[in-house]
Amino acid sequence: MSDEIIDIGISEADRKAITDGLARLLADTYTLYLKTHNYHWNVTGPMFQTLHLMFETQYNELALAVDLIAERIRALGAPAPGSYRQFGELSSVPEDEDHPDATEMIRRLVVGQETVARTARSLFPIVEDAHDEPTADLLTQRLQIHEKTAWMLRSLLA
Repeated sequence: MSDEIIDIGISEADRKAITDGLARLLADTYTLYLKTHNYHWNVTGPMFQTLHLMFETQYNELALAVDLIAERIRALGAPAPGSYRQFGELSSVPEDEDHPDATEMIRRLVVGQETVARTARSLFPIVEDAHDEPTADLLTQRLQIHEKTAWMLRSLLA
């Protein structure tokens, strides 16, 4: 936390716990953004047009999300992580070390979306105990998006 005094009704210890969790959420979201953007660039096959456009919609949404998460971290008085090294240390979204086909891209994005949802959900106990409604609202919105996106991607695999 910074040296400035923040008096918003959330203790420094709770703000630290919340921003640590949000840093993990930011790293997961950014890693998923990068993975999705990579798939947008590299998808091939008969579903190219559909997946290319779907992945673009998804990475654009994730790009907006990282800003919202980082700004919430800042509003709570902590610096937002912003390097690949930091994101690599904090993220639980697996990075690719190969070039998957379109079907495997979809499977991996389901895993990524569900991973980010689990990270967001894991923050609720501390956020609720601290009565941090703005962060709870942000988490609820993120969960709705990640769960819906995972469902839509899973539907392509049926």
